[in-house]
Amino acid sequence: MQFHLDGYEPGDPEIFDSAERYGKSGTEGPLPKEIDILIVGCGPAGLTLAAQLSAFPEIKTCIVDQKSERLLRGQADGVACRTMEMFEAFGFAERVLKEAYWVNETTFWKPDERQRDKIIRSGRIQDTEDGLSEFPHVILNQARVHDFFLDVMRKSPTKLEPHYARRLLDIEIDPAASSDPASYPVTVRLERLDPSHEGEIETVKARYVVGCDGARSTVRKSIGRILHGDSANHAWGVMDVLAVTDFPDIRLKSLIQSAGEGSIVLIPREGGYLVRIYVELDKLDQGERVSNRNINSDYLIAAAQRILKPYTLEVKEIAWWSVYEIGQRLCDKFDDVPEEETGERLPRVFIAGDACHTHSPKAGQGMNVSMQDSFNLGWKLASVLRNRCAPSLLHTYSAERQAIAGELIDFDREWAAILSASSKDREADAAETQNYFVRHGRYTAGTATRYRNSVIIAESAHQQLATGFTIGMRFHSAPVIRLADAKPVQLGHTIKADGRWRIFAFAGAEYPTAPASGIRALCEFLAESAESPVRRYTPAGADGDSVIDVRAVFQQGHRELAVENMPAFLLPRKGRHGLVDYEKMFCPDIKGGNIFDMRGIDRQQGCMAIVRPDQYVAHVLPLNGFGELTAFFDGFMLRQG
Repeated sequence: MQFHLDGYEPGDPEIFDSAERYGKSGTEGPLPKEIDILIVGCGPAGLTLAAQLSAFPEIKTCIVDQKSERLLRGQADGVACRTMEMFEAFGFAERVLKEAYWVNETTFWKPDERQRDKIIRSGRIQDTEDGLSEFPHVILNQARVHDFFLDVMRKSPTKLEPHYARRLLDIEIDPAASSDPASYPVTVRLERLDPSHEGEIETVKARYVVGCDGARSTVRKSIGRILHGDSANHAWGVMDVLAVTDFPDIRLKSLIQSAGEGSIVLIPREGGYLVRIYVELDKLDQGERVSNRNINSDYLIAAAQRILKPYTLEVKEIAWWSVYEIGQRLCDKFDDVPEEETGERLPRVFIAGDACHTHSPKAGQGMNVSMQDSFNLGWKLASVLRNRCAPSLLHTYSAERQAIAGELIDFDREWAAILSASSKDREADAAETQNYFVRHGRYTAGTATRYRNSVIIAESAHQQLATGFTIGMRFHSAPVIRLADAKPVQLGHTIKADGRWRIFAFAGAEYPTAPASGIRALCEFLAESAESPVRRYTPAGADGDSVIDVRAVFQQGHRELAVENMPAFLLPRKGRHGLVDYEKMFCPDIKGGNIFDMRGIDRQQGCMAIVRPDQYVAHVLPLNGFGELTAFFDGFMLRQG
């Protein structure tokens, strides 16, 4: 898609009339007196969480923000491959792919050895390695990402809308009531900022509060958490511009290091014309803030023009610009429970995104990691509030995400230092920059995350059965053919943001219709045994796949198998009419790549891959590992009457 030709216009580019692009967002009226979950902040972390929770009408969710309306421009724009996989779970990946800029290749520029005041291209590489994900790395204005989440919320069973113009004043937690899952132990006071109600104070009782309110988080301060780490010592400017230039890589992501004028990270933006330029500024003195320097947009343009020599840059319009400081900071815990009381208290207040970790935007991880925080937390809160899992499950949020944020901080510190290299500090090493970028490609794509062993991440005793589905890492999708209708699909796209667990059963070498086949035995166990986790944890009267969704992948081609001969468990009857679900069985897609070979699945034995609601592999088991399967789910789920 091409847009922004005659000037930057925020909103949906498919709406011709720009005046109609800014649809009303938010809800009128006061906040409820009692709610299950209060989300503070309508940034990426807050909206990811709200969109996930909006799918559950029995959960009363409310999201508030100090701003008067939805975001329209600026801020983050990089969307990692892993985040695109998450967007698919929410149902809007195709919309993002259509509108976004695709980062296919990255170029590297360094000082010309013959004329040090000029730059030359030193390298050009593929941005992400082949097979890393079925999705590309893309660039899209954060405001549009917000719009897509808001659309999910509006269309959900709860029709959730934000409450804007609310400033959080304080939070009080009643420790005595925290141990009772049914209580509302958190009292929140908010001040209304909208003109017709300005100054009014609203008080809300909540079961849980999640602070997604940024680096200056009031929620974080209310629970006594502190951001620890390096103080800001380097400044960068950023601007989204419509410009005319003879720089040849203006539509390619480019990392540019000059001999004496600093560095640029150039990111083409959606629409074919807009470009984001990150400009390195001078190092800050001890205790100095970038605001003291009174840097304006003209200063950023001039700095960019000096770095790009011998090429010219004529800026026609600035859609958005900002100046910021780089500092890597991290909270030691992401909830309100002191470390020494973890075994005695249940968490009631959580923080996510910039509220608990801050870093530079150079690696494009801020928005992505923040959304993954919320994706991790959302299904856990829903599981506890819906009485599917024990409340102790909530302890795993801080344990998992704090460790991942720590890894991000370490990576960001190294990457920011490399990008800031210039003759002012040391000779810019273009080769080092390119090599580091390649080595850490999986990290920047978001696919390197690995959760440690816990109640919901099992030990890897059977990992050899599926070496490509690493326990603790995201379920790496692969192409398959749906048996019933011969449709080519991505297996990972069956994992939606609906709070359900998945069991992917990969058949062994025998035909699945054989009386002694592993798939048939597994289906009989899951359908009939009193030890079956499907039977134990599915509420009475609910569809059989409403808690644990089981899908099978066979080794035979789709034309070799007859649907009518398959186990009845894989043809479940659902809904009030008892209609048959024909989308539980798959075969390899020989043209797209055989999933058994691509993911290292033992062809003789087959296996089960148990996948969490946030798309991470929790366990790998043999097809006959019934006892281990039951024991795993017994560790955190609650039996249903």
